[in-house]
Parts: sequence; structure tokens; C-alpha cells
Amino acid sequence: MRTVKATATALGAVLAAGAASVAAGRLASDAALKAPAGRPLPTEPRLTVHGTAAGHITLTRDLATLRPGVYGLAGDGSHAVVGPVAKSAEHTADTVVRRLERVTHGTFAAGDAVWLTPNVYVGNPGDALGLECADVDVPGELGALPAWFVPAHRDTWVIAVHGLGATREQAMNVMPFLHDRRLPVLALAYRGDPGAPRSPDGLHHLGETEWRDVDAAIRHAVRHGARRVVLLGWSTGATMALHAARHSPLRHHIAGLVLDSPVLSWEATLRALARARHTPPPLLPLAVRAAQGRAGLHADRAAATGDPGLPAVPMLVVHGPDDRVAPWEHSRRFAARFAGHVVLHTVRGAPHAAMWNADPEQYEERLRRFLTPLM
Repeated sequence: MRTVKATATALGAVLAAGAASVAAGRLASDAALKAPAGRPLPTEPRLTVHGTAAGHITLTRDLATLRPGVYGLAGDGSHAVVGPVAKSAEHTADTVVRRLERVTHGTFAAGDAVWLTPNVYVGNPGDALGLECADVDVPGELGALPAWFVPAHRDTWVIAVHGLGATREQAMNVMPFLHDRRLPVLALAYRGDPGAPRSPDGLHHLGETEWRDVDAAIRHAVRHGARRVVLLGWSTGATMALHAARHSPLRHHIAGLVLDSPVLSWEATLRALARARHTPPPLLPLAVRAAQGRAGLHADRAAATGDPGLPAVPMLVVHGPDDRVAPWEHSRRFAARFAGHVVLHTVRGAPHAAMWNADPEQYEERLRRFLTPLM
């Protein structure tokens, strides 16, 4: 009798531990499947404001605050733009001083919690950039998708698609450049974004279903005068662009793809986000299985790196080795496999989906060289 009780107790403990592990794996998968729009990913550190002075702001010393380039600085109810590290300023062992380019809204005081964001502009293209802009509704399979349309004279449109943790505001970083080249821009909010329909299960699918909203944007563009489209995507927005290039019935209108920090392996990205949430290594495989089961994700194929259905259109991949969300190695393999029509531009010192921020001039020059033959 004692043996039976001991066995039952042990079995109960094993089942309880198993259930707890499954629950922990499910919670870890939320880092990718429930990433809120406009909020920092878990790989992005929270920082503290230590003080401000004329044209400068002092922040916690971190690898993030030492990055080159220009970034948005966001807090609860505040936003500013910070430039490079101020080399002439006095730094301490615990702080870094960066140029404070402007405060968009709100205030920053010592002790405020903030984070760096790729979004240099907030609001809409009319208010933030002074560009003519129309709010349009793109008919999608789940309902109307809000989008900004910045008109221009060419019949090649750029469809801009943001990625994880971002909103369509991210596209405003490159809108002035694109507008100067007279390229119309359609910046899309897709399922799960503020103002857009939710996916039926309320989860992100890392591009595997969201690409249909990009397909809807292509239909809208062609219906309103576009002869060709260039898909410009960041993060999972780049993944959506690849899916659309393979599956859209209108893919023959796609003249090129610009893939910034593309998520080419959803498993690698999910592991990275779960790890950033301090998920114990033994639970990472459970997080992957939980995500696959919950969101119906296909077995990871490194997002078409071996897919013969990928059309032979020109592609520019902009990525770098400091991306902690989407491993750069997958972009290197992708570029090597499709060397005939893929150009890889490597950016160092930039986090996920912030390749423009690290060096805007160099980024836009690469974009100019790529887009000129497609106009």
C-alpha cells in the first residue's frame, strides 16, 4: 500500500511539473505571439534619465545608449529624438550623454523610465513631416485596414509594412526620401494593429497569415493606378513581403523587395524573445512547440530560403550582426542562396529593425541605388 501511495505521489508530481512546464512554455511564447504594437520588445533594455541640459540628455550607460545614429526616445506619455553620443560631454562610469535633437511631446526628468525606439517620428505624415497625406481604408479579408497614402507622380508605389513591436509610424523614417523620388507610399496597418481588425485568435502569426493584408494592399494600389509595387518591410513585415511575393495572385506587379531585419526563422526569433524574457533554456523548446500549436505555424523553413516559388525579382536585404531578434546569419544564407538577385547590405551597431537609424545617409544611398532601376 505504501508503494502504491508513493507511486501515485510521484506520478502526481511529474504531471504537475509537466503541466507547469507547458504553461511556462505557453507564457514564454507570448513574447512573440502577443507583442504589443508600439511597445519595446523584451530585447530592448529599459533605461533611466539621469538629467537633461541644453541640447543633451544623460541616460543609463548601456550598450543600447552607446549605439551610433539617431533614435526615438520614448517614455510613458513622452517622445524625443536623440542623436549620437556627445563626445565632448562629461560621461561617468554609469551614464552616457547623447545629443537631444528635439522633444516631440511630454517632458523628461531625472528618474524617468525610457527606452530607445526606431520611431523618430510620431503622429501622421502630415503633422510630423509636412507631407500631403490621406487616410485610406484598404479592404482586407477581416475588414477595413487603415493606411496612410502619401501621393506622388510615379506609377511605382512603395507599400511599407512594419514589424514586431512597431506601428506604421516606422515608415515615416523613410517617407521624405521616398517622396523626394516622387514615389507614392502606402503605409499599412494590418490585423492586430490599432484601428485594424484583430486576428480571429488574437495572436500574431509572424507573417504566415498577415501577408494576406499585404496582398490586399497590393490590390488596392493596382486598383488606384499603380503599375508596379515595391514591398518595403521591417522584421515580420519583411516576412509578409516574402510570403506575398510567393503567394499573391498579383505578384507579377511586384517589382522588388526591400527587407529590413527580416525574420527568416520564426523559431529563432521566438527563442530570442523568450530568452530575453529570462525563460530557462530547458523551456525554450516548449515555447517553440507552444507557439507552433497556438498559432498554427508551419515547421520552420527559414522563410523560403529554399523555396523555388520565390520570384526572381530584385531584393535588397538590409541587416546586421547586432540584431538580437532575427539572426543575421539567416540573411547571409538567404543572400548567398539567391545571389543572382539579392543584395545584402550589412549594418553594424544597429538593433532589430533599426538599420536606418544607425546611419540614415548610408541607408538611403543604398535604397536609392536599389530603387532607381525600378522606378
